[in-house]
Amino acid sequence: MHQRLAATAAMSAALVAVLASAPTASAEPSPPNCPSGNVCVFDSNTSTDGPAVIKTTGNWRGSHQTSIVGSTIFNNGTHQPGHDHIQATWVFNGRTYDRCLHFNPGPGDYKLIIGNHATITSLTWRGECDF
Repeated sequence: MHQRLAATAAMSAALVAVLASAPTASAEPSPPNCPSGNVCVFDSNTSTDGPAVIKTTGNWRGSHQTSIVGSTIFNNGTHQPGHDHIQATWVFNGRTYDRCLHFNPGPGDYKLIIGNHATITSLTWRGECDF
């Protein structure tokens, strides 16, 4: 009986240790030029520290040529069911692509790097991404 209690206690302690060491989701700091509630585009493929060339809380449609190194789209939206994910659409080599981005910190991707020589054509707020 004592051995069974000791084994159960040891297993419980091991489970608590595993859970305590498991990483938790944490938000990436908001880019300095992308306030909470916005989706922003930066003309960089490595950083969101520079000025946002597109910054909006609403849907955006237009034609933005990515920089020579590409551009980063960052969804800094806030939790709002049905309206907190971004459908990003762009054209590259005559072909249209799109991708859904969760708001920071996820789960799932909340930022996307699009290579050079592409044209971002829309950023549309939507509900959950269908993965």
